[in-house]
Amino acid sequence: MIKELVPGIEIVHDKDNTVPICHIIRAGYSPVQTEFYTPGDYSQQLGIIKYPKGGTIKPHYHNKVTREVHYTQEVLVIRKGKVKVILYDPKLNYIADVILSIGDVILLASGGHGFEMLEDCEMVEIKQGPYNGVQADKTHF
Repeated sequence: MIKELVPGIEIVHDKDNTVPICHIIRAGYSPVQTEFYTPGDYSQQLGIIKYPKGGTIKPHYHNKVTREVHYTQEVLVIRKGKVKVILYDPKLNYIADVILSIGDVILLASGGHGFEMLEDCEMVEIKQGPYNGVQADKTHF
């Protein structure tokens, strides 16, 4: 079930509308102020941070913090082309297809997913590490 929260921000849930499968930020979306779109307990946080000209961020570093990650969540940024993302719920039932274009961002939160490149594509992928290899990190279905 695809729900558009506001024009340009979408969330896809399972058929019971209880499990979030992915979050999408469309290229044309621009909030008035900083917004985050994921719950605080996600192992990946997704949002848009806004600052006016002349704004600053104080120099800082991130503290060493131990976190426990149970499932890999990944973020894809479409830099070139068009891709169809095929989404499945955690029981691997088909949910929906979404088409992503240049500038779109998707956070794959749960369930399964596959991809069909509709044009030559280039994507930036962000996910947790360390990478343990295909055999340990993925199950193909």
